[in-house]
Amino acid sequence: MGRRRKTRTHLKGEASKDASDDSAPKSFIVKHGQVGSSISQLVRDMRKVMEPNTASRLKERNRNKLKDYLTLAPALHVTHLLAFTLTDIAPSFRIVRLSNGPTLSFRVERYSLMKDIMNTSKRARSIGMEYLTPPLLVLASFPPPGPNTPPHLPLVMKAFQSLFPALSPQNLTLSSARRVVLVSYNPERGTIDFRHYIITVKPYGVSKRVRRVLEGVTTKNASGSVLDLGNEKDVADFLLRKRGEPGPDGGYESAASSAESAAGDDGDTVNLADDYVGRNNKKGQRRAVRLDEVGPRLELRLVKITEGVPGKEGAVIYHEFVKKSKKEIAAQNAAQAAKEKLRLERRREQERNVARKKGETGDNIRGLDEEDDDDDAGDENEDGWDDEEDISDGEESELEEASSDEEEEGRPNKKGKRLR
Repeated sequence: MGRRRKTRTHLKGEASKDASDDSAPKSFIVKHGQVGSSISQLVRDMRKVMEPNTASRLKERNRNKLKDYLTLAPALHVTHLLAFTLTDIAPSFRIVRLSNGPTLSFRVERYSLMKDIMNTSKRARSIGMEYLTPPLLVLASFPPPGPNTPPHLPLVMKAFQSLFPALSPQNLTLSSARRVVLVSYNPERGTIDFRHYIITVKPYGVSKRVRRVLEGVTTKNASGSVLDLGNEKDVADFLLRKRGEPGPDGGYESAASSAESAAGDDGDTVNLADDYVGRNNKKGQRRAVRLDEVGPRLELRLVKITEGVPGKEGAVIYHEFVKKSKKEIAAQNAAQAAKEKLRLERRREQERNVARKKGETGDNIRGLDEEDDDDDAGDENEDGWDDEEDISDGEESELEEASSDEEEEGRPNKKGKRLR
């Protein structure tokens, strides 16, 4: 009997290479402090978005601090920390670039969970194989770099770009593009919209009824994947009947007049460059591409950007509500430089003290070893004769008589009294 091979938990081929790619950014998504059930569910939804390069089953404890995750992250090659917390005003969201920063702090103005988006969607979506590959990032409505562009927006763009693996058109396979993360800037409100979509591919130029026959039933209340035509006399009654009419007596429509493509415009159609997931999605076929939102949905407002990580913050690069003059900024930079200089001096002094203590410990150990060697040499010379010196017969007899006399003096008599 052949050996059983594990296929469910062991990836093969290109999938295993992608999963073990060290260059791909990895993240911790956590909550800290007292948060409600909605924020906890939002954390789990964000972990779904960031899969497979995140710790999906990470369990937090109430006593865990951000310092615990910052200490553990380098050993696991984690590059980003995404932290949610609840403040008196609104939920807060931070993106921390490990291990030297910067840290971006956002206020969550509004958010919707995945279950809310799924409940309001007309089409039922099953969550499954789409999360085995990372999503594609799309940045929209951000102004191009220029003299009039706010200086913090390019840094925000780079922060979101660093969360996801870089795209390589030469190595990217078409079947791995399953999801899209849209990050768009709203200049009117000054907020950033976060959306999550799943890519769906449908036949183009085919009526909805024909597609239902080809693809099966995908409605929420369907008991199976086979279309029920029990009430129809002919398949043409279902395919060519006008919309809203119960039976074939009202006449028929041609396929051209009743065709309802998945996309309403030719601009939404593409010719597949390679085989794609799904039924009959072969290379060269013309298909309509659509994005189905699955959530979560967030509206973020940038509050501030600081250098460093939480607990080791540096200068404030940008603040939404606090504006400082050039003189105040210069004083702040000078204070920060003095603080950093003092920290380095203390670090060097600590290293010197550690080296000095190690040297003293080594000298003490060497001194103790030398003393032990001297004691051993003294013990060897106490008897006054060499180990290699031979004992004559007369000396042996004298030693035997002396030892026998000592034994007789120490042996008790029959009455139990010791001889004196």
